[in-house]
Amino acid sequence: MDDPKQESQMLEKISPFELKDKLIDLATGKKRMTRSMLDAGRGNPNWIAASPREAFFALGQFAVTESRRVWDEGDLAGMPNHAGMADRFYQYVEEHRAAPGISLLKEIVDYGIHTKQFEKDAWLYELVDGIIGDNYPNPDRMLVRTEKVVHDFLSKEMCGSDTTCGTFDIFAVEGATAAMCYIFETLYKNHLLPRGSKIALMVPIFPPYIEIPELPNNDYHLVNIRAAEIDEEGHHTWQYPAEELDKLKDKDIKALFLVNPSNPPSVALKKESIEKIIDIVKNDNPNLMIISDDVCGTFVEGFRSLMVDLPYNTIGVYSFSKYFGVTGWRLGTIAINENSVFDQLIRELPEVERTVLNKRYASLTQNPDELKFIDRMVADSRDVALNHTAGLSTPQQIQMAIFSIFAMLDKENKYKQKTNDILKRRMVLLYEGLELPKKHLPNDADYYTEIDLEIWCKLHYEEGFLDYLKTNYKPVDILYRLAEKSSIVLMSGEGFMAPEWSIRVSLANLEDEAYSEIGRELKMVLDDYLAEWKE
Repeated sequence: MDDPKQESQMLEKISPFELKDKLIDLATGKKRMTRSMLDAGRGNPNWIAASPREAFFALGQFAVTESRRVWDEGDLAGMPNHAGMADRFYQYVEEHRAAPGISLLKEIVDYGIHTKQFEKDAWLYELVDGIIGDNYPNPDRMLVRTEKVVHDFLSKEMCGSDTTCGTFDIFAVEGATAAMCYIFETLYKNHLLPRGSKIALMVPIFPPYIEIPELPNNDYHLVNIRAAEIDEEGHHTWQYPAEELDKLKDKDIKALFLVNPSNPPSVALKKESIEKIIDIVKNDNPNLMIISDDVCGTFVEGFRSLMVDLPYNTIGVYSFSKYFGVTGWRLGTIAINENSVFDQLIRELPEVERTVLNKRYASLTQNPDELKFIDRMVADSRDVALNHTAGLSTPQQIQMAIFSIFAMLDKENKYKQKTNDILKRRMVLLYEGLELPKKHLPNDADYYTEIDLEIWCKLHYEEGFLDYLKTNYKPVDILYRLAEKSSIVLMSGEGFMAPEWSIRVSLANLEDEAYSEIGRELKMVLDDYLAEWKE
């Protein structure tokens, strides 16, 4: 298309992720030979947790020796045998002390034996057979000991080590995106969220939480709970006024979906908002189903998910992708308290609906009425008939266990501090480039930042300029010009249900100096518009 303005108008309403791909095409076009593209639209970090990966690969080497011990015929080996495996492991450690990752691997194995009191050969066999990947996941929902160590990690990072909320059942899944799909599907299949149901979204929010409910099979009625709070200086705090949270008192709202810390602002719920939601659930809407996506919670000091404060009502979703730099591994969890509203609501369904559901899950158990919601989710993930092959691949689960124990062993949170320092440093550089003050927000994860250009123009440009900009341009035009002129790709906030003139910048995925450049170039683009207005 030859007319950029016409094309930008067409792009305005598509998913921000599809728009990002269009901007990448533009940013890598005619400028490609003279400058590198800076894509600050991506959410994956440019760091990795190296030490637990070394331990993972060290485990793999031991696992192969265990397989060859059973049967060694050139390229072919046997299935590992658990008898005496722990003793052979410690001997292997002694013989390979200098191997990368072997020391941490020993600590990880020791954690299972001494801290968790696992039977030593059973624990080693789960690790070895899991990383070899020669058996279907058993149980299909999650390997037994792996679930327990991942539970430790989630308790530490999502619940602040507060164990008063009880125990959670965990389903290991292919990242938080798979978790979203499975949760929506099983809520629908089990008549907990039938077509046309009223659900609430705490916005801004990750766009699929907006787009999945709008699919024809769902057609849910969305109630937006807006982070509309503004401080005394006119800046967003990205928190929720009490009157917005009061919308949840409506008992017709069956479910609440939130990303905490939020996406894009990357700010966790403040204590007062959590207390308000607790009060509403207890006194006004006791059957409210809450799905809390807590992917960036590890970047907030003292983070507490709603899964600890409202355990009966809340499904907790977590992905290892951002904290450990493993977007390619697809490691995520769904956690549901052993005592949950989801199971209770299924028990309270009309008899005709329960009869249909009992038939749906009859191949799994003689008592399908008693099947937990989380186990229905596992079955639904494979259309029930293939439940026997359900579950995340066992090598992925073992990597998840190793990451979890690595974090548990890090008593001083040295790794956490390194990741947080990276994000804070880049945030400072971005706002220095913008020549704007960066106000510290309590509960800020700093993983993304959301820049509201409308507020920026009100506070930092001459009166009348904002009216000119809004009259003559669309928000996407700024992203379009930034990509074309500077080969910089940012994301529109509007698709996240953020303010119309806002843009999202990921602080995780580029080198530090890139953020100074992004800040300078974005300011220059606005200055160009300012010059047009003055002419």
